Amino acid sequence: MPSWDCSDSGGSASSPYALLFNALALIPLWHYLLGSLIVAVVVLYNFLEIHFLEDLFSGFRGSTVGLTHHPSSHLYDGVVSKCRVLHGRYLATPWLSSPHIQTVFLNFHGRPPAFSYRRQLFHAPDGGTIALDWLMSCDVSGGALHTNSFISKNDTTPIMVVVPGLTSDSASAYIKHLAFSTAKHGWNVVISNHRGLGGVSITSDCFYNAGWTEDIRVVVNYLHSEYPVAPLFAVGTSIGANILVKYLGEDGENIPVAGAVALCSPWDLLLGDRFISRRLVQKFYDRALTIGLQGYAQLHQRRYSRLANWEGIKTSRSIRDFDNHATCLVGKFETVDTYYRHCSSTSYVGNVSIPLLCISALDDPVCTKEAIPWDECRANKNVVLATIKHGGHLAFFEGITASGLWWVRAVEEFLDVLHSSPYMHVQKKMQNSGPHSSLDSAIDQGPYVNVTDGMVSAMCNEQNGDDMVEELPEKLQKFHDEKDKEIVSDVNQDRHLTGAKDDDALPDIAETSKKAASVQDAEHHDVISPVRRCLQLLSRQNRWSMWLLAYIAIMTSWPLVGSALQIFVRKKLRNVLPAALLRTNNVK
Repeated sequence: MPSWDCSDSGGSASSPYALLFNALALIPLWHYLLGSLIVAVVVLYNFLEIHFLEDLFSGFRGSTVGLTHHPSSHLYDGVVSKCRVLHGRYLATPWLSSPHIQTVFLNFHGRPPAFSYRRQLFHAPDGGTIALDWLMSCDVSGGALHTNSFISKNDTTPIMVVVPGLTSDSASAYIKHLAFSTAKHGWNVVISNHRGLGGVSITSDCFYNAGWTEDIRVVVNYLHSEYPVAPLFAVGTSIGANILVKYLGEDGENIPVAGAVALCSPWDLLLGDRFISRRLVQKFYDRALTIGLQGYAQLHQRRYSRLANWEGIKTSRSIRDFDNHATCLVGKFETVDTYYRHCSSTSYVGNVSIPLLCISALDDPVCTKEAIPWDECRANKNVVLATIKHGGHLAFFEGITASGLWWVRAVEEFLDVLHSSPYMHVQKKMQNSGPHSSLDSAIDQGPYVNVTDGMVSAMCNEQNGDDMVEELPEKLQKFHDEKDKEIVSDVNQDRHLTGAKDDDALPDIAETSKKAASVQDAEHHDVISPVRRCLQLLSRQNRWSMWLLAYIAIMTSWPLVGSALQIFVRKKLRNVLPAALLRTNNVK
């Protein structure tokens, strides 16, 4: 048999690696460049979660909107079922077919419409200042700007209140898209900026955070009192959506809002914190938001240095670090997880009692889909959840030029159909924000704030906190005036029945009036007179409530009282029966 000689002419074995390198050297350089480019594109395609090929293979038909609701939901049957946008398809702009590209494009460009707001400074009861930026329907109608007109008391034009997100204010691109489109539709829009945003300084030690609902509560109540016949609708975005849903769940039916929309809410802040620090791409968002918060803290360094850990704020590398050194210290939270649990809106969804539409993207790079409360939304007849496969965080660009946002059309159509339907919420109870006041609550204090400073124009109508007064002293004073009138009227009636003349009655009336005045003067010197008057007023207004409480007290204490009576009766019978038997025996 022939033998193979594996040695070369020099007698040394050939190196396989040398042969491989020699073969690779024969491949042209541009082939390597092309292969590297293909590998980079594949890695980048998956890293940025691009879905262009998915849209291409589907014929650019887009994806349907998933609607989650209660089987017998009147909101879905009477309102959402008539919304063509929510029952249509959404196709992202082809050159923005990535949630990350859409989100970055929205924040750095966004193509917002050009217009100017009207600034109104609202003073909260705790001394804080809130910038309310208005855009009227007349400001954008016909292309003319009417700077001298404002809303009248009897104006029935609907008002949309917008609560921005964590790093947003009235100057943000998506807020401008929503405000301009809604105003063009004929509504009035007011953006309730968070404290310290839009070029307004922080004027109190009370900061807002992800669960701070007092600002939206006082602003909504103020707008309802100023424009009582104008329907109020609320829209919250990102952290603003979390605040809005929490506010709706806290107040239930006792709220003057006719309908609301929550966009891209984080829902569960604890899950959101885990999500934003999980992957490399999410850590970019975490770091970017942290830099923004640090920039905001720098603008208000004087208060943060006094209330929080300033050195910790400067060295924060994540939102969690910032919350640990700022939010927890200002809000007096024990831990960051405690703050996240208390301020999450998921547990409040079941208590929402007004029509609420929730919109979320399943590929949201900031707010994870794992936190979406599917079951809670399905169990509440007042809530409809709309989920879209793509869209990013508050982006949803559509059209070949990315000139519009899909969710703006969806919100506008939903609120328009709701406004013309009988399913608008109407407040049935009197406004009473006392039990919900969170000025002393650790949950609602903390520097979870915004960064962007919006440029606005035109200053007008400044709201003073002195206008917000308690109604109870006025009611008590009216109650005493009515009592004095009753005393005089009773004297006149007695005189008339006895046939006395008017001249004879005048001294008695004067004497009685003097007695009433002396009694009233004595009550003013009495320390406990305000308490007595308050109890009298409450007893008159809540008579049925007192009887109901008495009935409940009797029914709840009856088992204990019945057991005690049973034991007492048994003891008596034991003592009485032997004596009766003894008398019977003696008689026999």
